[in-house]
Amino acid sequence: MTTAWGSEVLESGFAILPHIFSAEEVDALARELSTVLNRTDEVEGPIRDKVGTVYAGRNLLRIFEPVKTIWRRPPLLELLREVLGPDVGLVRVLFFNKPPERTWALPWHKDLTIAVKPHSGESTVFSKPTLKAGVPHVEASREVLEAMLTLRIHLDDMTEVNGPLLVVPGSHRLGKVPVASYETAQTILGSRGDVLAMRPMLAHRSISSCEGTMLHRRILHLEFTGLPHLPEGFEWHDFIA
Repeated sequence: MTTAWGSEVLESGFAILPHIFSAEEVDALARELSTVLNRTDEVEGPIRDKVGTVYAGRNLLRIFEPVKTIWRRPPLLELLREVLGPDVGLVRVLFFNKPPERTWALPWHKDLTIAVKPHSGESTVFSKPTLKAGVPHVEASREVLEAMLTLRIHLDDMTEVNGPLLVVPGSHRLGKVPVASYETAQTILGSRGDVLAMRPMLAHRSISSCEGTMLHRRILHLEFTGLPHLPEGFEWHDFIA
């Protein structure tokens, strides 16, 4: 059975699931996450600007235990299984923060990189190996990326003034090919506690917060796959079923 959210993800490449986390849950997550990131060495995951403000974080599966289980609730688990199949697993978690006094932006792009265990030898499936916060990453093939789905848990309201995400509906169907036109771009707005489900090959960009705003835009970014085993002997760096 295909649900409305599942249909949206398959057709448009994204869907907004409202009010998945309560205000109390969001407050607790934000508080605990801030404590962990501010006491963790930068080698482990936090990314700071020149004055020490944390604006992003990697390796959250290593340093922030709650992310391993917070997604195991309806309707998130049902959506993941509907889109990715019964063997779904969590493979990477990132954190993004857009502080009002230290805003930033990202140009149009697609999420093509995955975290893997060290691997040597040539590959016809994976390319552009890099090392990020001590973890090997590679650009994945279209087939691997089509078996993935991201859930973005919003810890703040998504408004026009605090640097929202823009997406191009249906652009995931182009695969890794860049989008030729952004005329159909849609701004993602919503409330804290909402979850945005999106395909990694959905074209998206993040704009800067408006001058004078006091709003943050904090997001937990969870990546899932329906492929427990990767081709050519590669392995996910983490896989939590």
